[in-house]
Amino acid sequence: MNPCQQNPDAYAIEPEFSGQSSGQHGPDAVKTKNWTDRQFPERNKTDKIHPTLWIQGQRSSSLAGKTVVLGVTGSIGAVRVVELARELIRNGAEVHAVMTEAAKHILHPDALHYATGNPVITELGGRVEHVEFCGFKGRADLLLIAPTTANTIGKIACGIDDTAVTSFATTALGSGVPVMIVPAMHESMYRHPAVTENVAKLKSWGIAIVGPRFEEGVAKIASNEEIVLEVERALGDRSFDNRKVIITGGSTAERLDPIRILTNRASGKTGRELALEAYRKGADVTLVHRDRLGFAGIKEVFAESAAEMTDSVLSELEKGYDVLISSAAIADYTAEPSPEKIKSGGELVLRLKPTRKLIKECREKHPELVIIGFKAETGTGREELLKRAAATLEGSKLDMIAANDVGKSGMGTEENELYLLVRGKAEPGYISGNKRKLAASILEEVAGILNSRQVLW
Repeated sequence: MNPCQQNPDAYAIEPEFSGQSSGQHGPDAVKTKNWTDRQFPERNKTDKIHPTLWIQGQRSSSLAGKTVVLGVTGSIGAVRVVELARELIRNGAEVHAVMTEAAKHILHPDALHYATGNPVITELGGRVEHVEFCGFKGRADLLLIAPTTANTIGKIACGIDDTAVTSFATTALGSGVPVMIVPAMHESMYRHPAVTENVAKLKSWGIAIVGPRFEEGVAKIASNEEIVLEVERALGDRSFDNRKVIITGGSTAERLDPIRILTNRASGKTGRELALEAYRKGADVTLVHRDRLGFAGIKEVFAESAAEMTDSVLSELEKGYDVLISSAAIADYTAEPSPEKIKSGGELVLRLKPTRKLIKECREKHPELVIIGFKAETGTGREELLKRAAATLEGSKLDMIAANDVGKSGMGTEENELYLLVRGKAEPGYISGNKRKLAASILEEVAGILNSRQVLW
């Protein structure tokens, strides 16, 4: 074995300070330690945490202060768990892993130790780890079992407690710690009547089920992005519980002929982040756009043209919503499309006509609806931008408007800056950063608007 592995400080100690033996005590030992600390202050500092934890909170703080116990069972989907653990950590969580014996045949415990920064629990010992984490006053905020085999689902449903993971589940269910399972197995196994009944039983107990995805005859483990989103929703502030939010996103496309369209540069990133953030906060979310988000918990309505988007939103609003966030870059003009491909080679003159105004029609039919609009301008100074945004706020009877100069940034970019003008507030707010951060700030303002209305009523 390398001497530095036996004694990590060996390479840092000069011979004259090393003493006569590694069991040095008293003043000489203190002198040696002090010399090492002075020579390697950063190494001394980072020795206190596992290197994996250097990434903690790098993506967001949505799970900051939360402890997730990650249960791993013997599905091949276990190979995905290393990155899942790290994604939870990147969003601020502290993660501890517990494995079944079968899982160890697919993923070595050392891999999960690396992934979580914490020793892996493979069997219960004198620490009574299942009670430490999932008992009354336990450390865990959530028990996440990913992947979950048919075997483990059946054991949990029947109260069988013969693996470390099922012991954690039994304890969590008995003490009220939230449990979330992510099934992964062959589709034929998932369709077995007993497994179907067991899944239904777990749901009736309040256990959240994430996935599976059915592909190639396999009930595959849900994507890490979806699992993390569901964890964020389960452990979030739930400020939008029992609220229905409809969001428009991206660009619209006006047909010129069966092949060509008239559109704009909007990427849909803002609408996507707004939908995800509203979902994290507990809302029932519908996203109307011409893209595909692909999360089971978020309803998506496809709408290509401005007219289709307006009709889709009006139709959805009849089902009862609390908030409309109109972040889509809806076309201001449309054309009468040609039924056949327009021949190329010569000049083409398009006759454009104005499109319907989504916000205007929504406000007329739903006067009590909270409506958030967006104002995009180019080449304006701050004062002119705010003046135009304020005029739209009043003229369209909005509750809030987000304004920015897209000539500088925002359209298609990861970063943006916005001014938020809220009805009844004298001064506009200013926010900048990535679009997830902006979405969180916008929804904080929306929550304030909803709360103030609730107080008035």
